[in-house]
Amino acid sequence: MSDPLDDEQLRIALTTLPGWERAGNAIQKQFTAASFADGVTLLTRLAFEAEAADHHPDFVLEYRRLTVRYWTHTAGAVTQKDIDGARTTERHAGPYLVKDM
Repeated sequence: MSDPLDDEQLRIALTTLPGWERAGNAIQKQFTAASFADGVTLLTRLAFEAEAADHHPDFVLEYRRLTVRYWTHTAGAVTQKDIDGARTTERHAGPYLVKDM
């Protein structure tokens, strides 16, 4: 089991993950996909990444809005595994998101 991050470690880690926020015993971010299909595709890609890492986030897909929430269930808190998962999410999300006009 990974050790939970303390408040200061979590605060520092979140400064490197724009848009990610603490949500109780988890971290989460909401993404807006360019289309419903892009949201499903991103979710699917992240699911395969999570399976390979054996660390699975919670997903909520509402039309084009995808919320990704990480927490380590066995620790009941955020661990380094969750920070790594958020970074993986960021690396893969870009092509599927709404582009700035």
